[in-house]
Amino acid sequence: MAYETITYETRGQIGILTLNRPDKLNAISAELRRDLEAGLVAAQGDDAVRALVLTGAGRGFCSGADLTGPAPERDGPPSQSERLDEEAWMGRWARLLRDFDKPLIGAINGVCAGAGMAWALACDVRIGSEHARFKTTFAERAISPDSGLSFLLPRIVGYASAADLIFTSRMVLADEALKLGLLNRLTAHDTLLDEAIAYGEQMAQWPPLAIRMAKRVLQTNMESDFVSAVKYESVGLAHARRAVNDVKESAASFREKRKGVYTGT
Repeated sequence: MAYETITYETRGQIGILTLNRPDKLNAISAELRRDLEAGLVAAQGDDAVRALVLTGAGRGFCSGADLTGPAPERDGPPSQSERLDEEAWMGRWARLLRDFDKPLIGAINGVCAGAGMAWALACDVRIGSEHARFKTTFAERAISPDSGLSFLLPRIVGYASAADLIFTSRMVLADEALKLGLLNRLTAHDTLLDEAIAYGEQMAQWPPLAIRMAKRVLQTNMESDFVSAVKYESVGLAHARRAVNDVKESAASFREKRKGVYTGT
């Protein structure tokens, strides 16, 4: 498929989706939303892709919503459904990223601001370079957080740190981002993409159904009580073991003291 505002490629078992509006610091336009959805669908549906790296071209990861372009024209007043829409595009996009059920690795090459910061936080893990920096921005635009940031940020850094970042709208540089947990790993800018791919390969080496189910269990049980959590773990175990060949290979490779070769079957 041809994309206008992203690039999508695969390297072995790792997909690489790059936001590609570098002249706008990869600000979010309607076209970028369309292309990103298509790229995520492609990666989700390709069983050969076991993990996905999300990064940005140029100096930024994503600077948030594009406020520089012309306002979209409307044909008449909004419909009743539009008036009752409680999510808008920001909510739908937050769910789209969060519901991607393979490991999603943010390779943070530059600024993450506003909805772009929320997109970074929707990744399961984030590896950044010394150029990575985070800014909530919403208060500066006279709005409260959207795109899932109010849900994700306090779960990653804790309530007080989330309040600090939202209420002050201050810039968080790479070293502090690592300490806060906004980044899981920090590496040199020149090797960022290679390190992100290697990070993905650490995940891709394992049985893919087990990893995908592990992500579902982890996300679901973040919001569960203990009894519900252990019940859903049992559901996860049953689903993961549907890959009967991988279950056999896991046992065989353990007995034979070798690395397993898993097919997802």
